[in-house]
Amino acid sequence: MASEFQERKLRGMFAAFDADGDGCLREEDFRALVARWSRLPAVGPGTELRARVESLLMGWWSALREAGGARGSGTVDLPELLTVVDRLPAMAAEVTATANTVFDAVDADGDSRISPEEHRRLVETWNGRPVDLTGVFELLDANGDGHLDRGEFALLWRQFWTSDDPTEPGNWLCGRFTA
Repeated sequence: MASEFQERKLRGMFAAFDADGDGCLREEDFRALVARWSRLPAVGPGTELRARVESLLMGWWSALREAGGARGSGTVDLPELLTVVDRLPAMAAEVTATANTVFDAVDADGDSRISPEEHRRLVETWNGRPVDLTGVFELLDANGDGHLDRGEFALLWRQFWTSDDPTEPGNWLCGRFTA
């Protein structure tokens, strides 16, 4: 069962997924998320990466709908999302594959590193709006080299989605939340 800390952290992601703000996730919300991601330069229509992003996001929608218990309503609420999140530690391959696709989508210059600006693009794409990220990248960049490589990003991604430890830096990967 998701802890209070995990619920606070993931409430923001739920809101980001909920494109129409009605408090329930539907397939249309995930289609809107695909459309937001498709505005990134590398994820344009007709690209291989666009197909990967769509497959990934719609695959997670299917997993939420099935495992979250949409019960024929076609919707998933926050408690149902948290039920799926509880299963993620046992789904390391799927979580890492997601991290790799997200990494590829936001690595705009193709240098195999995520810069602070690319990180901002990631968070703002998820949220669909500008977000205050003052000081966040510095928490993520443990070695202080000014970027995140694929391995660093994958670790932070896993921490974001599975960690119940408030001291792990990955908890801030998708932006600020009330800790």
